[in-house]
Amino acid sequence: MARKALTKNGTLAEAIVNGLTQQIVSGRLEPGTPLDETCLAREFGASRTPVREALRQMAASGLIALRPHRAPQVARLDARRLEDMFDVMAELEALCAARAAVSMRSAERAALEAQHEAMAENVRDGDVTAYRVANVEFHALIYRGTGNSYLEELAALTRDRLAPHRGVQLEAPARLTQSHREHGEILEAILRGDGATAAGVMRRHLAETQTTLAGLNQDHKPRDQHKK
Repeated sequence: MARKALTKNGTLAEAIVNGLTQQIVSGRLEPGTPLDETCLAREFGASRTPVREALRQMAASGLIALRPHRAPQVARLDARRLEDMFDVMAELEALCAARAAVSMRSAERAALEAQHEAMAENVRDGDVTAYRVANVEFHALIYRGTGNSYLEELAALTRDRLAPHRGVQLEAPARLTQSHREHGEILEAILRGDGATAAGVMRRHLAETQTTLAGLNQDHKPRDQHKK
């Protein structure tokens, strides 16, 4: 994979996270598979520093198991743990959307609207990498718009733990278009100052994200598992 493709509109560590996550979700890397930092650095055209950062992020998300004095390995996904994390994320983001609807200053509202409009170009181009990066900023603008620094920090930390999962689901067919449409509904509610509606559409947005991810995981299960 070329370095240029990896680094476009995102850091190298993020690109490695997304690349490895896709391999895990697709079943190309099965639970228990050891991961060699040198081999990964060669595969992604990177030094070992971004590889280590990517593995650290994925360990926080439950995708990778870090072991003292041994190579990291692909973890067995804890579906219940992931569901719990998404439940908390949905409530945190719903709270952020509700508060942003009444607390955002005019400049912040304009920035959120501009971000949404810019992301339309990513959708037209089918540029998942650029949309993935812009998507993080869209949600971060909402966090900041709450005017509550602790809530912003908590939402960002939780999002970081789910980042690999939320990033890979954008690879699903038509997900970019659907995600952007959902963002439009969130934006409209925030601009109207309708906190209750903003919270509701944000919860649905996270539910769709979780459903899409579950569909990808199911699609990539071996055929014998589908029959069980």
